[in-house]
Amino acid sequence: MPEVTENIQKIVNNKVAYANSWEYLSDELKRLDLLIYLQMIRQRSKSPVNPLEHFKGLVITEEEINCLLRTDIGQLTDENLTNHNDSENHPVVNSLNQLESQIQARRTASLWEGVYLSLPHLSQLFHLTPFEEQCLIICLATELDRKYEKLYAYLQDDIARKKPGVDLVLSLLCNTTEEKLRARLVFDPQATLRKYQLLQIIDNSSDGQTPLLSRFPKLNDRIVNFLLGFGQIDACLGSAVEIVTPQLEWDQVMVAEEIKSRMQRFISSYFSKKKPAQQNVIFYFYGPYGSGKRSLTEAVCHDFGISLIMSDMRKMLHGQLPFEEIVGVLYREAVLQSTALCLQNFDCLLADDEKHHFHLRSFLEMIQKFSGLTLFLLGNRPWKLQGLLNAHTWCEPVEPLFIDIELPIPGDKARKYIWESHLSRRYQLASDVDLGALASKFRFTPGQIRDALTALENHTHWRLHGNEQITMADLYAACRAQSDSKLNTLASKIEPKYTWDDIVLPDDALTQLWEICQRVSYRHHVMGEWGFGQKLSLGKGISALFAGSSGTGKTMAAEIIAHELGLDLYKIDLSQVVSKYIGETEKNLNSIFATAENANAVLFFDEADALFGRRSEVHDSHDRYANIEISYLLQKMEQYEGIAILATNLCQNLDEAFVRRLAFVVHFPFPDEANRKRIWTKIWPSEVPLAESVDLNLLAHRFKLSGGNIKNIALAASFLAAADGKVVKMEHLFHATQREYQKLGKTLSETELYGSYSRAIVTKE
Repeated sequence: MPEVTENIQKIVNNKVAYANSWEYLSDELKRLDLLIYLQMIRQRSKSPVNPLEHFKGLVITEEEINCLLRTDIGQLTDENLTNHNDSENHPVVNSLNQLESQIQARRTASLWEGVYLSLPHLSQLFHLTPFEEQCLIICLATELDRKYEKLYAYLQDDIARKKPGVDLVLSLLCNTTEEKLRARLVFDPQATLRKYQLLQIIDNSSDGQTPLLSRFPKLNDRIVNFLLGFGQIDACLGSAVEIVTPQLEWDQVMVAEEIKSRMQRFISSYFSKKKPAQQNVIFYFYGPYGSGKRSLTEAVCHDFGISLIMSDMRKMLHGQLPFEEIVGVLYREAVLQSTALCLQNFDCLLADDEKHHFHLRSFLEMIQKFSGLTLFLLGNRPWKLQGLLNAHTWCEPVEPLFIDIELPIPGDKARKYIWESHLSRRYQLASDVDLGALASKFRFTPGQIRDALTALENHTHWRLHGNEQITMADLYAACRAQSDSKLNTLASKIEPKYTWDDIVLPDDALTQLWEICQRVSYRHHVMGEWGFGQKLSLGKGISALFAGSSGTGKTMAAEIIAHELGLDLYKIDLSQVVSKYIGETEKNLNSIFATAENANAVLFFDEADALFGRRSEVHDSHDRYANIEISYLLQKMEQYEGIAILATNLCQNLDEAFVRRLAFVVHFPFPDEANRKRIWTKIWPSEVPLAESVDLNLLAHRFKLSGGNIKNIALAASFLAAADGKVVKMEHLFHATQREYQKLGKTLSETELYGSYSRAIVTKE
């Protein structure tokens, strides 16, 4: 075989690089053919006579095998196989050694010339040994040429065993029994090939008890495609992932400048020092919806110069594949693609139950099997990695770098800037538009502002024609559309209808209501531009107590504030929130405020007497717990950066220490006669037909009722008049008044009801 040896030596000396992966794999298959030849020699030396010659058609003969191999190894004839029983000194061994030298030399030359070869690249990614590479080649062969099915069946003496068993793989690659015993570890579940799901071990038996040597190693389909140069993402991931090529520059990321600056400094300092190749870098970005978590992730990857695999933890938890398997596939895909991996909604994994605890442990254990990952975890709440990992299980002695960054709702000044930067480029704004006030009233993240602008775009296409301007009302409508609908399950939404003209209160109370509105409207000045937001940890929002008997205008006042500010109003009945079970009240309140953070609404807590009526002076353990509930509610109101209003009839039951924690305490007195007259006058819509004989002065003087009672009477009288087909008369008003007093548990006599009016006169009217 001098010609073969001479050609191989020439290639080795010249170090000719491979043109592509297929040329390289072709050489690897030639090596495999030589290994198969050697194995045939070994098997023939043990069984020189073929006892199955007369079973042609049921078995594969040596002649057929020789024919299959002769195509690629022309110089190795049947005579070689027949005349050299000593496999160690067989000419095939020399050819194999020369071919291996050729392959290694050409691989090295390809590396130097920058030629991409899929198997060496895979080997580099997963730190494979030459032995592990050859295992992959043996399994890959049947995917490339069906002749190997016959060859493997022949070597395994079973026409049905068309895939190489573990025993055959070891026999092809090992020279001694000792080598085979040591090499079994390659197929251990924790060894590289199986740990990274490059291949799996198939057991076709019904009981799953087949010995390892009789099982089949099978290449994962994704690895087959990778070796053949197909870059499609693993099919089992389906729609659960997307590959993103980040395009965002830093100036397009709407997060705090301090965060961007620190992240840029980290990237330049840490990665300029060439981080340890095996170190995993884990970023955890947390904050409310739209706070910029994904944008920041894309900007970081753009700086790294790497692509990004995006997935959603919620989809992973409810996918068709077992959670642990899909996590491993995702990590493997990130390594194969040389990309970063981003998992959104990561805090779905942090639920406080055993199932999610198990999944979290599996997730972290899987991280520890891989190395060199750049992982972005996105969530809504704080989380720490420290203490959750087992240091002794890391695949390399390099602990991960963990960086957690909170992305809060931007401050008033930043929100105003975001609004301005978007609106000024796209719309003509009316003179009434105050973006500072808009930013103050709606504590939006950049993502929510983006969604509001989308709603505005849709609204303007429907409503506007030509060059009409965007008004404050348009902006309010777009912003209200972003309110978190989850609050509807915890509170009752009220559509604010009342205006300042509808309410009757003493001047001081009206002034306080107006001051509440001004605090919201000018919040961006005081908290943002004047810097008070940097000084205060609590009390950035508005907490108010509306105190007064039933029907004195507390709910109406809350509606007027919401209407004035263009905000939604949600009414929470505290009597339904308070629980007799210790800790349940706090849990209910926490759910309400947590949801309200994204609602940008006025919270109106009615029936606060359910708490205050349980005393604020401590006499026993029940009183002490009631005070804890009150204190917790006030604490949440202080932390809430919107408007939270408490309504109570029992202000006298509230301790002074509690009152001091409230920004406003507005008293709603029972109306005197003059104010009752104003209420009777204002209560009627202009369309209601009132008889000239209706005496509002008399009604205000005779019936000492609250505004709520007066409203009920006016409405009931109007229905009575409509049923009679007449205008509203005193007859209807007296009748409705009697009904209202009956609801209050009191029945008026004729004298009390009609007074100087005779019933006959009223009826005759």
